[in-house]
Amino acid sequence: MNVLESFSLKGKVALLTGGAGLYGRQLAEALAEAGAVTVIASRNVAELEKVAEALRAGGGEVTALPLDLEDEASIRALIAEIERRWGRLDVLVNNAVTRCACADWDQPMAVFDQSLHVNASALFCLTRLASELMKRHQAGSIINIGSYMGLRGPDPLNYVGTDMMKTPSPIYFFEKGGMVNFTRFAASVLGPFGIRVNALHPGGFLNRQPEAFIKNYCANTMLGRLANDSDLKGAVVFLASGASGYLTGANIPVDGGYTAK
Repeated sequence: MNVLESFSLKGKVALLTGGAGLYGRQLAEALAEAGAVTVIASRNVAELEKVAEALRAGGGEVTALPLDLEDEASIRALIAEIERRWGRLDVLVNNAVTRCACADWDQPMAVFDQSLHVNASALFCLTRLASELMKRHQAGSIINIGSYMGLRGPDPLNYVGTDMMKTPSPIYFFEKGGMVNFTRFAASVLGPFGIRVNALHPGGFLNRQPEAFIKNYCANTMLGRLANDSDLKGAVVFLASGASGYLTGANIPVDGGYTAK
């Protein structure tokens, strides 16, 4: 196969959780532009439909479906609907998260439990159910969207001169750190069925942060900038496609060199 053709997702059905947020929009664009039948799913179907409509206008085949990651029945209903409509699933991108417990460390246990229910328990459930569809074809790619915060602890120097992270919460670091080894676990368990599992760990994204944070963070990053609204696109297509056919269990930073320093 020609190497450029190996990056094509034509004929593939891809499910992306989220799709209207900071990461989700560009991930949805990437999958659709590469030719996948792309399903974007979250609770806010109205916002997803705006994204889907824009991508369809550009020639993409994109469908927005409801998904509540707090509700196991909703997860099961989504997988059943994908099976009913398309009869297969080739790519799963676990992107959606809740940040309900990110405000600070001093929060009720119930708040942390809610975050873990979505960012851990629902991740396990959806990945398992999606893999059952993939097993039928003995092939598939699962891509977990982690964070540089799962690879390193917080750096106080990034926040000098800002009101950010005065009382940091451990939850996001805990959840995204756990995703690192969950990726390895799932790659090991699902590998015999031809299913690959990898993770992308984005660095900081430019998103209206205080100027002091931007200056501090960029000084800590080899490429000297925060990520933009297209920096994840090539990486997710690579992992979703046959171009990465012999790659599994990998945790790949997409952070401008931040975690390599």
